[in-house]
Amino acid sequence: MRISAQELLTHVLDPGSFDSWDTEPLDVHPGPEYAADLASARAKSGADESVMTGVGTVRGRRVAIIACDFSFLAGSIGVAAAERIVSAVERATAQQLPLLASPTSGGTRMQEGTVAFVQMVKIAAAVAVHKGAHLPYLVYLRNPTTGGVFASWGSLGHITIAEPGALVGFLGPRVYEALYGEKFPDGIQTSENLYRNGVIDGVVPVERLRLLVNRALCVLSDPPTPTTLSLAEAPELPDVPAWQSVMLSRRSDRPGIRQLLRHAATEQVPLSGTGQGETDKTILLSLARFRGYPCILLGQDRSGQSALNTMGPGALREARRGMKLAEELQLPLVLVIDTLGASLSKEAEERGLAPEIARCIADLVMLKTSTVSVILGQGTGGGALALLPADRVLAAQNGWLAPLPPEGASAIVHRDITHAPEMAAAQGIRSSDLLRDGIVDAIIPEMPDAADEPVEFSKRVGAAIAHELARLTEETTVDRTTARIARYRNLGVPR
Repeated sequence: MRISAQELLTHVLDPGSFDSWDTEPLDVHPGPEYAADLASARAKSGADESVMTGVGTVRGRRVAIIACDFSFLAGSIGVAAAERIVSAVERATAQQLPLLASPTSGGTRMQEGTVAFVQMVKIAAAVAVHKGAHLPYLVYLRNPTTGGVFASWGSLGHITIAEPGALVGFLGPRVYEALYGEKFPDGIQTSENLYRNGVIDGVVPVERLRLLVNRALCVLSDPPTPTTLSLAEAPELPDVPAWQSVMLSRRSDRPGIRQLLRHAATEQVPLSGTGQGETDKTILLSLARFRGYPCILLGQDRSGQSALNTMGPGALREARRGMKLAEELQLPLVLVIDTLGASLSKEAEERGLAPEIARCIADLVMLKTSTVSVILGQGTGGGALALLPADRVLAAQNGWLAPLPPEGASAIVHRDITHAPEMAAAQGIRSSDLLRDGIVDAIIPEMPDAADEPVEFSKRVGAAIAHELARLTEETTVDRTTARIARYRNLGVPR
């Protein structure tokens, strides 16, 4: 059973809240055969076009909505349907409303030919203007979504999720078979496969869509609702040797970004992949709130790393997606550094690891939103540096930052790894050294080690993040970016 447009509205919106924006469809002067097709589609579907638009509420929050109906000429988009979509997008933009689009379509309406085909440009342009106004655009793909619809407004969401088991792809399987004389491989054009490969963010049944939309808009649309921040006075930190911090940061039970989300964040909505066919288990991207402050959370996931699975170029491209989301939605970006280091492999080199590190650094320095970076554990090499440049940088007490792991530095200088403890001390990698050198702004205590108090430590990190986000809201974009550039311009220069 396919989900109709009306069923979608019933599942997502508050009861009785929908107000239609639709007027009489544009007259496209159809010929006799096409006019008969339209009349038959109206009788069969009970709708006047393949798409319906309007506004409703989700938990009392106004949301514009666009929903295709496959029962009307396979949800195809012609000039009249495109006009209805574009008018709704423009109205949502004018009213500063978040927009939920839910296509289910075979693509362009063949009866109207090329003029229908190029309507996808018009729709994509309207969506781009909506996003350019820093307004959320959410997409829920229903079964099926193919052709020009998937290749335009169906793939432009800040967040894109799909119905379980949905056929989602560029070229419909029936067209493929007709053109190439063979069946399209099974299991490729499915929502689950696209999720696994980092094209979409998730697969959610329509019964859970309302909950997800509410959680997303709680971060994307609702203003900060700060609670009273009562940071405990930081205790005097012990003078722990750098090598001891390195060893403690490598404990398998040390809390990472997942524990931070679980114990210190609210209203989290996990995202996945680059949206361009790449995903990397070493990085995590999510919407979240810390003590009432919304943000995009982006960080290295220690649970997805191992000596054989380190951060690759795809992880950095996913990181850059998070940076773009933060800028488009004008949300703060929180970065978590906790990495064994970037991948050392033929594949990583050929897929552009070093250029992606460079782009991450450059993007972060120039990002037009507030940024907080947290060195939560290991901070090895370029993979750590890629997420460092921020308005405020925090470090866990046993967090550290180094160009190489101490063993690697020892191998370069001493041609062995036995001098790793001495190299760790000499290079100034521990949190107290980073604070002294102006690389970090504050140290988050561990009492005495994060692995021994994972819940309390994670809550302490969340409180510290919220504290910095609160301070940054008081600064203008110009002042913030000017100070950020000056900060890194003067690093290492004697005061």
